[in-house]
Amino acid sequence: MQRYNSFSEELKRVFGCKVQRLSVDAGFTCPNRDGSVGTGGCIFCGGRGSGSYGILEEASVAAQMEHSKEVMVRKYKATRFIAYFQSFSNTYAPVEKLRQLYDEALSVPDVVGLIVGTRPDCLPEETLDLLQEYAERSYFWLELGLQSHLDRTLAAIGRGHDLDSFNRALEGCQKRGIRVCAHVILGLPGESREEMLAGAEFLNTAKVDGVKLHLLHVMRGTRLAEEYQAGRVPMLDRDGYVGLVCDFLERLDPNIVVHRLTGDGNRADLIAPQWSLKKFEVLNCIDHELERRGSRQGQKQVLGSTF
Repeated sequence: MQRYNSFSEELKRVFGCKVQRLSVDAGFTCPNRDGSVGTGGCIFCGGRGSGSYGILEEASVAAQMEHSKEVMVRKYKATRFIAYFQSFSNTYAPVEKLRQLYDEALSVPDVVGLIVGTRPDCLPEETLDLLQEYAERSYFWLELGLQSHLDRTLAAIGRGHDLDSFNRALEGCQKRGIRVCAHVILGLPGESREEMLAGAEFLNTAKVDGVKLHLLHVMRGTRLAEEYQAGRVPMLDRDGYVGLVCDFLERLDPNIVVHRLTGDGNRADLIAPQWSLKKFEVLNCIDHELERRGSRQGQKQVLGSTF
């Protein structure tokens, strides 16, 4: 029995078949790296961006997707696919360039939709209008980096934007009917367990459509790695993370689609936690813990909270 509103089940309901994401690196950068906002990026982000490993380098969007399709068909028996613009800030370009890239992705056979990951400060009005077009004519999600609902944490991890920036971007999307999946990292330095769990209540109040949970990863070549190696960044162990995720889910509105419950960093670059490499074991532990509790998403949802 499924105890949370998973994205995989959402895709089965919509398409009636196995659908897999195809990660795309379209060559974007980030305002927190090119000097517009900052130059160092967030403390946890390496020079290649999020999820950029395993992609056919220096190939066109369509070529990357065709290469990934072969793997997904063989490994998961997938028959339909969603283009996932994942690395860096995938709305950080002129509208004409974005349209070209998104259309190229949708032109690949058996591709039924788009997921676009970006930052709250990379969504001017003309870009939101463009995304509305894709939301109206395809299966579309915008993944919006929140990471934390606490301004002090956003400043400490070098995000280069505050919570108000996220709220304005979310409001612009909601006015246009664009579904938003918020990214949240659990285990960020300086946050208490209670503050992390309050993040679920923030998402409920904000009325996001989806959430993607990550555990804090320490990757080589990041500022976070320097802090970790100096002994200034405690890490969650597996059981602690599993319990935290289950507590978070219990407080999360059951209508919010859960796109991810854990992350899996590139093995060659991951410093800690090494237990996160066994992703399916972590997911199984979360399922077993929810079952042990007799619990499910939203069971302890707090209504009417404000932040």
